[in-house]
Amino acid sequence: MNTKALLAEFIGTFALCFIGIGAIASNAIALGPGSSLLGVALAHGLTIAVMIAGLGVISGAHFNPAVTIALFSVGKIGLSDSIGYIISQILAAIAATALLLVVIPDQLKSVGMGAPHLADGVGILSGIIIEIVLSFFLVFVIYATAIDKNGYSVAALFIGFMVTIAILMGGPITGAAMNPARQLGPALFAGGAAASQIWLYWLAPVTGGLIAAQVYKNIFEES
Repeated sequence: MNTKALLAEFIGTFALCFIGIGAIASNAIALGPGSSLLGVALAHGLTIAVMIAGLGVISGAHFNPAVTIALFSVGKIGLSDSIGYIISQILAAIAATALLLVVIPDQLKSVGMGAPHLADGVGILSGIIIEIVLSFFLVFVIYATAIDKNGYSVAALFIGFMVTIAILMGGPITGAAMNPARQLGPALFAGGAAASQIWLYWLAPVTGGLIAAQVYKNIFEES
């Protein structure tokens, strides 16, 4: 198991959660109830872009258990590395949330720890479908740019864009997690609805990612 790769996965996932969750809290402080969805989307998308550009050649820059599981399903990563990646990602998400809870506890608590959860009035089935579709697009773009074609310098930009536009669509509805670790870390501290829906944010992103990986590998990937 590659220690550098595991550390890269930890650092990238930590950055995503620390900056993404921090942006939710800081936007709420600055703008109140009318906090900027665009700001939150850009914080997540740009963080993913720069972390992929910096760390992609070391670990592949998954930063997301759904991505790791999807790529494992098509033979792009081995079982032991997959397990190590997922553990690193989960620990990073928990550590990032814990650090934010130390430095901005009141602000973080005011936004429910920044944990993705279904909005009021959104049913379980609707939430699952939206997270599956958004995660499908995310993993499809990752496969098409980082895995199959152009390498990480180009992939970083388009994967970051995909995260941004997915949050613009799904953020107010499901939180547009597309990432079990991103939801799990803050949900463990938030409790309530976010904690009770942890299963949904594993089921839907993993399902969407698996479908995307299989579709791209079997239909679009050049032999």
